[in-house]
Amino acid sequence: MKLKRLVFSLARPILHGLDAEAAHGLTIRALSMMPGFGPTTFDSRLAVTIFGLGFPNPLGLAAGFDKNAQVPDAMLRLGFGFTEVGTVTPKPQAGNPRPRLFRLAEDKAVINRMGFNNEGHAAALRRLRSRAADGGIVGVNIGANKDSEDRVGDYVKGIEAFSHLASYFTVNISSPNTPGLRALQSRAELDALLARLNEARGQQAAKPPMLLKIAPDLRDDELEDIALSCAGGNVDGIIVSNTTLGREGLRSPLAGEQGGLSGKPLFALSTRQLAKLFLLTRGAIPLVGAGGIHDAVTAIAKIRAGASLLQVYSALVYKGPALVDEILGGILAELTRRNISLSGLTGSEAEAITHHGSSGT
Repeated sequence: MKLKRLVFSLARPILHGLDAEAAHGLTIRALSMMPGFGPTTFDSRLAVTIFGLGFPNPLGLAAGFDKNAQVPDAMLRLGFGFTEVGTVTPKPQAGNPRPRLFRLAEDKAVINRMGFNNEGHAAALRRLRSRAADGGIVGVNIGANKDSEDRVGDYVKGIEAFSHLASYFTVNISSPNTPGLRALQSRAELDALLARLNEARGQQAAKPPMLLKIAPDLRDDELEDIALSCAGGNVDGIIVSNTTLGREGLRSPLAGEQGGLSGKPLFALSTRQLAKLFLLTRGAIPLVGAGGIHDAVTAIAKIRAGASLLQVYSALVYKGPALVDEILGGILAELTRRNISLSGLTGSEAEAITHHGSSGT
């Protein structure tokens, strides 16, 4: 952890002196050339086996950081138990005009309106093929092109393209930056989408697990509909959540920028939605807790709310790669203190968090 902190302390003034998107590009290039920080062995108490996959630890990197599958192995070497590339669309697309990525330093938050900028299926396929023998859990987050005449068909193309390479799929229908995309979360449209995707999965030789990524801004009745649509094996897991359109309580002068908000201010909302969904599904569908995790306390709160796995991204902007060790060390300490397993901790406070919010900060 000390080496990670040192490297980031030296790099942060340079990165934060750049435009946020330029800094991200520089980070990707540096990671692609950087060796690992040492052995990636983990305490066996951190291991999670879920939807047929064995995760060495529950902490993953969320989609959006490695859009084009350039550095999955570098991120695994930093200590993540899994990583997720994308969002990847069938055709390359430039995304929305710049500037489109903003640091809200006063709020430890990020706003983005990237618009699924990526190099398309072919580029990601080439990179994933080249590292296929390297192991590790690498999920592929699939999306639809902005100008697509058949958005559901774009998701089907993702299933067809990556089934032989993806450890799992994430179906991203919750980005606020592609007009109309979130409408796919409605009951009728989601039922139709999942039916087509499961039909496509059934035709593949390899059938990786399929997760659904949802928005945090759903009403209770919409959350109930999603729970019903996802039941009965229609999905293998649900990621709660994507970015929010809300802006409550922000202090940064950039708070008015359009796009999805992530980072610390998202924690309370996304964690309550996570707990609600855990109760709605009665723990039958594995949940991935994402949104606002920025330390061990908030990571543990997500597990107590119902998460079997976790994902982070925005907090890395402010805390760097040492955050990984901080979170995993904190989880281990909590398991030791309470003499409990990860599965025993999962959902243990879902009822209380649903009604009163989380004690995490």
